[in-house]
Amino acid sequence: MAFPTAAPYLVIGAGIHGLSTAYHLALALKRTRKGSGSDILVIDKSGIAAGASGIACGVVRNNYFQPAMRELMAHSVSVWESDPKAYQYNAVGYMQISSESMRDDVRSIYEQQKAIGYESVFVEGAKESDAYMKDLFSDWQAKNITSVLHEKKGGYAHNAAAIYALAEKAENEGVRILSGVTVKGMTFANGASSAVTGVDTDRGHIDCDYLVIGAGPWVRDFWKMAELPDIVTIKSKDGELHDGIPMWRFWQLEEGVLGVEPDVFKTNDGKMPPVMHVDTDAPLYSAVDGSIITESMWGIYYKPDFNFGGIQGGAMPYKVETPVEQVQIDPYGPASAEFVSSPEFAHMWVSALAHCHKRFEGTMPQYHKEPSGGIGCFTPDSFPVFEAFRENVYMIADSNHGYKMIGVGALVAEEVIGNKSSLLKPFRLGRYAAGELHPVSNSPYPWS
Repeated sequence: MAFPTAAPYLVIGAGIHGLSTAYHLALALKRTRKGSGSDILVIDKSGIAAGASGIACGVVRNNYFQPAMRELMAHSVSVWESDPKAYQYNAVGYMQISSESMRDDVRSIYEQQKAIGYESVFVEGAKESDAYMKDLFSDWQAKNITSVLHEKKGGYAHNAAAIYALAEKAENEGVRILSGVTVKGMTFANGASSAVTGVDTDRGHIDCDYLVIGAGPWVRDFWKMAELPDIVTIKSKDGELHDGIPMWRFWQLEEGVLGVEPDVFKTNDGKMPPVMHVDTDAPLYSAVDGSIITESMWGIYYKPDFNFGGIQGGAMPYKVETPVEQVQIDPYGPASAEFVSSPEFAHMWVSALAHCHKRFEGTMPQYHKEPSGGIGCFTPDSFPVFEAFRENVYMIADSNHGYKMIGVGALVAEEVIGNKSSLLKPFRLGRYAAGELHPVSNSPYPWS
């Protein structure tokens, strides 16, 4: 098939956001009789699920302190639930298990989940929390836990399989997906209009009427191509303006796999457990030699996962200190020689698993030593920016909240055809200058 020279709707990125948008846009065009999937072209420099979506741990949760994030995630969970077989979505639930400094925040999350009809159970108090956990896991032994939020919805999906399912759904609607196309720049209209008229690629120029960017950590580069601001002004709660804040920063995600049989980690009644997330200020000791690893707040998440072939999860990311414009995103993920999970992470994470469950004591030799993780591109406040710029360039800047947000594509598709989304409104760029910022929790993670 000949290389296309034009497409009414051009989508960059064959990951969770690009393909979800393409699929739902095809449905929206058909529903409104404004076109069909054949009007949509998706391009990717590598291929389907080749970026962050393909190596994501796949966790789906609604454990957010921010009301806008919580409502947006409730919508995305409903999309995961719409076709769990195709998405290989495991609706096992999600648990946030926390120490005292987070109790009030987690209680607030529970109360607001209840207000929007999102089913969860909240347990507080050290004895009550310990009893609840031991009712699930007889070998539970984590210290300093005073609250448990057990979300009955959520869970995890097979990372790449879900993306290929979206690709199949899109192609069934007539969408064309073209791999091996690298975007080099954008062309703009002359005169008063600031609209993008097309993109230059290593294989030729493609004209378009509307451009959607769903490129994950590569958003930095497309933001620059669109000639959007690389610094912003942020108005703090006290009304003070903070100028010259960089638009982007990078964090390295620390994730790995403990190579034991996934069946090793089941609940007392023999069922697959919820996705587990533990944040505590209890001292963490090495499971190897008993030395102190940290006396500061720490957190991990983990789950049994047959796709990964063991217990998969991660811990708090670390900040990439390289100047933003110099960060080399490619090669991405495990292929990177620079940005990979460290041996220190493996030591900490497996020791933390043993801190939480006796069954993981002595398992350090089973840790998979191959590189894992990838870098995430974060906004100034670590929350997404979803907005159309230059009249016809829709930016999906997910700030590394991406994979779980499968429903964002459905909302973006509606905005592309002219139906504004109340769920996406709190994530406009203008919130910074207006001081309409999302509340920040006491979680040790940068995206909370």
